[in-house]
Amino acid sequence: MTKFVARVIVVTMKLLFVTCRKEFAIFPGTNGWDADVPERFVFGVWHEVLTFPLLMAQPQHMSALTSQHQDGAYIAECLKLLKVVPFRGSTNRGGVRAVRQMLQVAQRLHITLTPDGPRGPRRVLKDGLVYLAARTQQAIVPAAFGCRRGLHIKGSWTDMLVPLPFTTTYCVLGEPIHIPAELTRHEIEQWTQRVQVVMDQLYARLDDWIVGRTGPPEFAELHPGSRREVA
Repeated sequence: MTKFVARVIVVTMKLLFVTCRKEFAIFPGTNGWDADVPERFVFGVWHEVLTFPLLMAQPQHMSALTSQHQDGAYIAECLKLLKVVPFRGSTNRGGVRAVRQMLQVAQRLHITLTPDGPRGPRRVLKDGLVYLAARTQQAIVPAAFGCRRGLHIKGSWTDMLVPLPFTTTYCVLGEPIHIPAELTRHEIEQWTQRVQVVMDQLYARLDDWIVGRTGPPEFAELHPGSRREVA
């Protein structure tokens, strides 16, 4: 039953995203949909927009962490259908084993993580993203996704954003954030706060782009000296 439900979900969402126009603003070298990108990253994606990086284009060399609860089983099956390697675990159940597995594949696979999951609060970064980046030595790529018109499906602690047919979907991938390998607990908390600020800034730029106040984000505003690459 889990595999059947997952297949229905994936087919339905693929058909929906096919109708959408897609806009990308990608920091050079961080395109997780490009099979030829040489470096591997940890992509930080808020839980509410998890479908966007999976369906706006085909992920390449990608893995993702999902919980060991039943909803995690559905997500894991969906990930397999989308050619994304799932790892089952969370801060409460199976987390240590999942981290060990990801450490083994870090040289060949990107990792997508929802740093405000599995129980929120919404858009509040937990320290697991920084911890994983420090252990794997993969740089964090802050990622922002949205759409011009969408449906918010109510959840227990956050909504799930689903684009309406024929709308425009948006992606912004920011400059990689390199985390030192050896960190104290206090330093992990400090880096977590820094990444939170960058994620908040990235979404502010994305929101301005969506409503037409500005064009695609110019990363020089956040990171002087960089340039924008549109996929």
